[in-house]
Amino acid sequence: MTVPFNRTHISENEFGYLAEAVRGGSTSGDGPFTRRAADLLEKLTGSGRALLTTSCTHALELSALLLDLRPGDEVIMPSFTFVSTANAYALRGAVPVFVDCRPDTLNLDERLVEAAITDRTRAVVAVHYAGVGCAMDVICGLAERHGLALIEDNAHGLGGSYRGRPLGSFGSMSAQSFHETKNVQCGEGGALLLNDAGLVARAEIVREKGTDRSRFFRGQVDRYRWVDIGSSYLSSDVLAALLTSQLESFEEIQARRHSVWRRYHEELADWAAENGVSQPMVPDGCAHPAHLYYLLLPGLDDRQAFIAHLSGRGVQAAFHYQPLHTAPAGVRYGRVAPGGCPVTEDVADRLVRLPLFADLDEAGVTYVIDAVRAHRVG
Repeated sequence: MTVPFNRTHISENEFGYLAEAVRGGSTSGDGPFTRRAADLLEKLTGSGRALLTTSCTHALELSALLLDLRPGDEVIMPSFTFVSTANAYALRGAVPVFVDCRPDTLNLDERLVEAAITDRTRAVVAVHYAGVGCAMDVICGLAERHGLALIEDNAHGLGGSYRGRPLGSFGSMSAQSFHETKNVQCGEGGALLLNDAGLVARAEIVREKGTDRSRFFRGQVDRYRWVDIGSSYLSSDVLAALLTSQLESFEEIQARRHSVWRRYHEELADWAAENGVSQPMVPDGCAHPAHLYYLLLPGLDDRQAFIAHLSGRGVQAAFHYQPLHTAPAGVRYGRVAPGGCPVTEDVADRLVRLPLFADLDEAGVTYVIDAVRAHRVG
């Protein structure tokens, strides 16, 4: 048997919706399926407005434009995140300030944020790793006290919550991903969730190449013009058709993923304890969306041997983020917060992600678990 790391789930209405989008003749952005998908997202997250984009990267770039960042402004974020989190703000000339992650959840360590704030700090980006919420009560309080914008990089977190409140609803803006590896996907896609009503009008303009085209189509102006800076961030309605079907199947997809996550967590517990391996930690008050399942091996050599062992059994496992603060571009464009990022450097060398997708059946999960158990660390 072979078990891939990921396989995209095909939801019930995808092919029918694709045909409907193509036959309807409205395949560019903000068509009928774009509106349907946005409505579903708003209901799911409690967001005031969801704007579909071509990727989570573009949603983050859109947030940077809406912040009116200037060269030299600083944006605090974890070093343990995907490169898009930093790129979005560095592209505007802002300086990513890299803060270490917590050793338990691997999220931005809220205890280290305040020491990273300077008179140039404009925003904090909270990344919910594996869909487990950051300590949002502390981070929200810090942002409010220092007058900083709070952005959520919620690429992993759709369907997760913190103390009963949906992830993606805390920051003034939140970026979502619908890449093929995410719980719901359309190949490539994203969304910017706007929780500050005062940002909506300008966000529409910036997303529409700096024009008031959306107002024109609503009949609010007699022609549309170039009124602000912007770019083309609209997702095709064809991709929105795929996303609509996926979002309509969200509960079914989540149930399947949680079943896989729970089996890994329960049936690998004894093996992990015997081999000095750490499993994911979900704090009280956090509900995660079963986005990924990871193990922390004792060291880099152990991690590499473990991946090779699984590969030999036909199981595709993967490591994850490498520290941004030590990357060539991170050194060039960013700076490290006081104290450095020793936890990030440590966990980046030890983390392994196991296959997790909605269509991974019971036999496949059992095969992965047996393959893991057959390995002895050290």
